[in-house]
This record gives sequence, structure tokens and C-alpha cells, in this order.
Amino acid sequence: MTRIELARKCIITEEVKEAAAAEGVSAEALSADIASGVSVIPLNRNRRIKPIAIGRGLRTKINANIGTSKDRVSIEEEMEKLNALVKYGADAVMDLSTGGPIRELRAMMLRKSPIAIGTVPIYEAAVRAAEEKGAISRMTADDLFRVIEEHASSGVDFVTVHCGLTMKAVDRLRAEGRILDIVSRGGSFLLEWMIYNGKDNPLYEQYDRLLEIAREHDMTLSLGDGMRPGCLADATDRTQIEELLTLGELRDKAVESGVQVIIEGPGHVPLNQVELNVRLEKEICKGAPFYVLGPLVTDIGMGYDHITAAIGGAVAGAAGADFLCYVTPSEHIRLPTIEDVKEGVIVSKLAAHAADIAKGIKGAMDVDIKMARCRKALDWNGQIALSLNPDKVREWRAEIPPTESEVCSMCGEFCAIRTVERALKKGT
Repeated sequence: MTRIELARKCIITEEVKEAAAAEGVSAEALSADIASGVSVIPLNRNRRIKPIAIGRGLRTKINANIGTSKDRVSIEEEMEKLNALVKYGADAVMDLSTGGPIRELRAMMLRKSPIAIGTVPIYEAAVRAAEEKGAISRMTADDLFRVIEEHASSGVDFVTVHCGLTMKAVDRLRAEGRILDIVSRGGSFLLEWMIYNGKDNPLYEQYDRLLEIAREHDMTLSLGDGMRPGCLADATDRTQIEELLTLGELRDKAVESGVQVIIEGPGHVPLNQVELNVRLEKEICKGAPFYVLGPLVTDIGMGYDHITAAIGGAVAGAAGADFLCYVTPSEHIRLPTIEDVKEGVIVSKLAAHAADIAKGIKGAMDVDIKMARCRKALDWNGQIALSLNPDKVREWRAEIPPTESEVCSMCGEFCAIRTVERALKKGT
């Protein structure tokens, strides 16, 4: 039985108990939410890792993407990125490789990753078709489903599948007149295949086949947004909503079949539309966990898009988004370095934490209160330990050391905390 089916029979598994304990919620409540499709535990039955829960009333989780391209292939470097993103607190990792020994890299990630692993099978299927058949358009539906089955059987915990990108959605795209038609790589592969073959999306037409694979391995489906807006001017348009409506229908079918589902969302969205996008997804998809890329709240952040994404992610999370996909400083420019991955994870963690405080997640404020007390006590070791990047804080403090060890070199002898403490003591 799948996780949803077990939950419907009121069978509370050890992984549900473990995930619930980590969240500070009851296992019974989490199990009920899994049964109704508003929370998920993305964990392939072939994997043995610490389970995490994503969804209603739970801590906002973050995902970090890594992977090779033909321009840079180094399994060793990708493993270093994996180590970095785990160290700095990512809850899941996605392998987006399109170059080099893709299968070998995925196998190594599955062996070494202590956190949930996601993939986008259409990437590997498209690469194989281009290499073996000369064009992505020559890929068959069987080719695509063969790759999905390989990912599922190897232990992948969740897969992005762009099932909502249909011919109807393509017609809407043509009529819409977007500035940037499709920026989703998986969405572009499928659109090319559909147009050249004159057929609808096999992931939509053969959705039952996809559900069978997911059921067999208890693999979570992350229903991708192939029509996500790639710039602010295209945000929340009819094309995006057309796909979201389809994803809502597919969500219902998956949950009825006992398959866990996450819904993916934009993308580039103006700040004043972020909450609206979350509310739309929650309404149309009946509270399914919402997984957002950022969202990026401006298009001009090249080199700083981890910040534009963190701004959008904090607002999205506060509004009810459950899962944030990190963005690195090198987004739109190049493959991320190890340092980019680290920075992307840290700022995304900050966004998720800010959202959890706003949502009133149990225990979210505890670490902030501890930090405030350490600052009050001028306890620098405590402050460093509580920061998301202790090495950086320690290094920066040493670069311009204060003349007095208990203060910082910004205020020095005029430290506000120490000044007020002295004055208040004198006044008593």
C-alpha cells in the first residue's frame, strides 16, 4: 500500500511518527493530512533516509538544485555541492543534469544523499533522444516512461513531471502573446515534441501509466508548471492559469489513486501578486503542497537573484507556500559554483524561516529568542553558533577586530546594548 492508502486505513507508520515528531505535531494529524493530500512525505519505498513532511501547518522546506551540463561535467564537484547544501540546511536536492554520465551521477547521489532526492526525467529522456536519435522530437512515449521507471526503481523520492502542458495550453500560449513564451526547460522539450509530432503531451494522455509507476514505488509526483511566467509581464496570465486548472484536476486523480502530489508554481511574479498566486493554487488544487521557484519579484537581479527569490519566497511562504526552490546568485548566468550553492541555500533558509515566523509555526521563534538573549549578554560564541553560516561570521569579526572583545568594531566603546545596561543599572 502507498503512504496515502495506509493513512486512510488509520495505519500510522514509523516514518510518519518520525516526521511528525520533527515538526512538533501529532502523528495522527499528519497522517490525516497525508490521507487528504494536503501534506506529503516524499520518500521512495526503496530509500532509507530521515523522512521530511511538506504541507499544511508544517515548517517551510527548501530544495536546492545541482547537476551537470555539457559545458561542465564533474561528478566530484557535484558531490561537493551536495555536501555543501546538506551542511547548510537544504531539506531536499534535485538533480537537473543534462550532460555527462547522468545515470552515474544520479546513482552516486542516491548513495550519498541523506535528504530527499528529486529529478526531472524528461531531461534525461530528451538528452538520450538527441544523442541516439538525432532530435528530441524523435523520442517516443515509451522512451519517456522508460526513464521515469528507471528513476522510480532506482529510489528517486519525487519527480517533476509537466503533465499540465497540453495542446489546449499551447493554443492559449499562442493567443496570449507573452514576452517570454516558455522558460521551463522541461516544458520546452515537451512543447517541441508535441508540435513536431502533432500529438498531445504523453504525460497527460497517459497519466494513468504515470500513476501506476508512482504507486508501485510510492514516489511523489511534483506536477511541474511548464507554463510558468519567465518575466513579471507574463505573470498570472491566462496561459499560467490554464495549466494550473489542469494540474488541479490531475491532483485529484492522483490522490484518489493513492499517489502523493506536490504542485509547482512560478516563477517570476510581482511582489503584489505573490500572495494571489498562492491563494489560487491552494483553492484550485484543494490545499495541495505548493512548491515555488523563488518566486523572483524583479527581472533585473542578475548576479543577485538569490535575493530577489528570497524576497518572493518569504512572502510566498508567509501566504501558505510549503516548499521553496532555492535560486543561486548565478541564476540566468551559468552553472552554480559550490559557493553559489551555499549562498542560495542560506538565503532560502532565511526566507523560509521568516515565513514560518509569520505563519506562527510552532517553535519557529525559539532560535530568534536565543539569538536576542545572546546579543543582550554580548555572547559572541553563542551568536556565531546560532547563525546560519558560523564560519563567515567568525571570519568577518576577525577581519576588523574590536578594541574590546565583548563589543563589535561597528560601535566599539559606544555599544548601545552595553551603554543602556550601564545606565539602567545606575538608575536602580
